[in-house]
Amino acid sequence: MLGAITGDVIGSRFEHDGIKSKDFELFNSQSVFTDDTIHTVALADSLLNQVPYQEKLREYFRYYPDVGYGGRFRRWAKSSEPGPYGSYGNGSAMRVSPVAWLYDTLDDVLSGALKSAVVTHNHPESMLGAQAVAGAIFMARSGASKDIIRVYVEDSFNYDLSAAIDEIRPDYKFDVSCRGSVPQAIMAFLEAEDFEDAVRNAVSLGGDSDTQACIAGGIAEAYFGKVPDHIAAQTLSCLDERLTSVLNLFYEKVAKPGSVSSGTCIANSAPCCLNDV
Repeated sequence: MLGAITGDVIGSRFEHDGIKSKDFELFNSQSVFTDDTIHTVALADSLLNQVPYQEKLREYFRYYPDVGYGGRFRRWAKSSEPGPYGSYGNGSAMRVSPVAWLYDTLDDVLSGALKSAVVTHNHPESMLGAQAVAGAIFMARSGASKDIIRVYVEDSFNYDLSAAIDEIRPDYKFDVSCRGSVPQAIMAFLEAEDFEDAVRNAVSLGGDSDTQACIAGGIAEAYFGKVPDHIAAQTLSCLDERLTSVLNLFYEKVAKPGSVSSGTCIANSAPCCLNDV
């Protein structure tokens, strides 16, 4: 989960000003958490406290009303009787990482991913996107090789993961659809040498940078075992006490051997130095 949040923070400043290079400073004064982080933590909170997803998503919207939500989600969150709105966007995929860590079988992970998606994103492509990312994270944390993860995602979700990032990058455009952004984010992980490289790959596509780095970072954390300490520390310094508290509680409950936490406190309660929400 911290890997997904890290990707969001690193990619945030490039969301509307894309970069077609892996050569950039990971953090600067414009690095902030966005709705990707808020949705991810809201789902973790929901799982921890067994509160329906939609209740926590709306609760966190009230806590953090100005972090870059899409218009349709904003209307949903403000509605007195919210129902799913048929989105085929990647919002379902960006927030799903806690589901992939909570459950201990692939079937349960896929079922949980579907349930987390359909409260808002009940389009078939968004449901598949959430399941593809959750499945990849589960397999990565279970010790599967990249080749096995690649074949699983291609066969199960009809995603083409054959192209190299260098081949995709030149002509790739900003795309918030699951079909047009999730496979590329997964490829950013598959081609990576380490956690940082996965995030750099995703950002360098010049697309929906925070979300694609969030997805790639979530899988990379599971595969490489942790977010490197120096990167984790910078991410955590950007989160407030509410977010770090949920993050710590989630890792205490579900962290598996080899994960970033394994029973130790990974976050601090320092106020966010870069975000004014």
